[in-house]
Amino acid sequence: MKISQVRIPDEVKRVSDTLENAGFEAYLVGGCVRDLIREVGPKDWDLTTPARPEDIQRLFPEHYANNDFGTVGVKTESEDARLAVIEVTPYRAESGYSDLRRPDTVTFGVTLEEDLARRDFTINALAYRLKDQKIVDLYGGIADLAAKRLRTVGAASDRFSEDALRMMRAVRLAAELGFVIDTDTMAAISQHHALIKKIAVERISVEFLRIIDSKEPMKGIVFLEKLGLLQHVLPELLNGIGCEQGGAHAFDVYEHNLRTLQAAADKNYPQFLRLAALFHDISKPETRRTGGKNKQYTFFGHEVVGAKVAKRVLERLKIPRETIDIVVKLVRWHMFFSDPDQITLSAVRRTIVRIGEDHIEDLLNLRVCDRIGTGRPKEQPFRFRKYKAMVDEALRDPISVKLLKVNGDRIMELSGEKPGKKLGWVLHALLEEALEDSGKNTPEYMEKRALELLRLPENELINLAEAGKLKQAEEEAAALKDIAREHKVG
Repeated sequence: MKISQVRIPDEVKRVSDTLENAGFEAYLVGGCVRDLIREVGPKDWDLTTPARPEDIQRLFPEHYANNDFGTVGVKTESEDARLAVIEVTPYRAESGYSDLRRPDTVTFGVTLEEDLARRDFTINALAYRLKDQKIVDLYGGIADLAAKRLRTVGAASDRFSEDALRMMRAVRLAAELGFVIDTDTMAAISQHHALIKKIAVERISVEFLRIIDSKEPMKGIVFLEKLGLLQHVLPELLNGIGCEQGGAHAFDVYEHNLRTLQAAADKNYPQFLRLAALFHDISKPETRRTGGKNKQYTFFGHEVVGAKVAKRVLERLKIPRETIDIVVKLVRWHMFFSDPDQITLSAVRRTIVRIGEDHIEDLLNLRVCDRIGTGRPKEQPFRFRKYKAMVDEALRDPISVKLLKVNGDRIMELSGEKPGKKLGWVLHALLEEALEDSGKNTPEYMEKRALELLRLPENELINLAEAGKLKQAEEEAAALKDIAREHKVG
């Protein structure tokens, strides 16, 4: 097994050479060696050495050191973010994991063999010395790479008792790399899955999002469920198992959500859209009722309840607020009415306003993934393509005050009005009219109407300006009230 030196950046070579020239052997270790053997570009670079932390810091004046494991971040002048800092860690042994996360005792001055023995999986326990191009593989990591198999270093139960997050990491690596998890490792996860409850939610969230971002997130979620981890991480998804939908759906709610997620991954959509795909029908189980016109089941209001559930779950997982906001919007509005034979351009414009111009394409893409997730062969039927054409047309119409043919400066020039809230109310009242009828968005009409609006009583003007918001709020309240009454949810 050979690793091409061409693949190793000069920044990494310089750090290695500095250590070697000072009398300390230096090995690339962990994921970067794994990726080099797989002929994949590593995302980060880690070196290990018998040098103690103080030795490393002396050799590299430009550094940072801020953990208990002796790791020194060597700063380079690289413009590549992956190479701006090269981490160098002394060989170390660890013992005692009372919090199931970090060792109680860290010992330096040990051998490379002892250092590799503490690592999680065989494919991450590989070391490579640049000086003599020597690969150290004590646990069969190269064979496991060839077999696309994930296996722990030593007894799986011991590794997971040291750091329970390794169970999530096993699933994440399987989803990222397209590997299988060997039977002993799976058995140990099934036995110890409850230990994950002792891990900080922030650490769990990092692994969960990396599963979502992987090439095979559906496989990752299936592993989490089969191994008992999903009940601790995202139990709300489990309600969909065995919840049949009927009609055009070939799968139960659980599998449909997973297939919709996988469709988003197959199209390389961003994380927020993948999350929306996973959560879009999460509340179908609690809103399912039998009967309905030409349907075996109905799921009235599942998008409203689902948006609330998605928000609660994502907040629990400490997902960034910006991501939560757009996921909740996409889940809430994924059932938008899209029959081009019955819908008006005004309705399309209001859908764009609700979801935001920046995310209307994401909403359409979610609908495509939703359709793929049903098992239907045609992802964009003619009617949907026609609706997309209506969206393109509506995007040329005013959907925000900045697209009106009059602005605040012009209104003040015509009327003598001073800057303030009243001017904003006039602009939003004009937008409401333009949303209903884009033909009104002419300089002549807008200027004339602005002067009329300025003469209205303040309360009447506010009602016109906030008509859209009030209508939406009333619809939301009515929907929640109906759901609470009929389904006893929400």
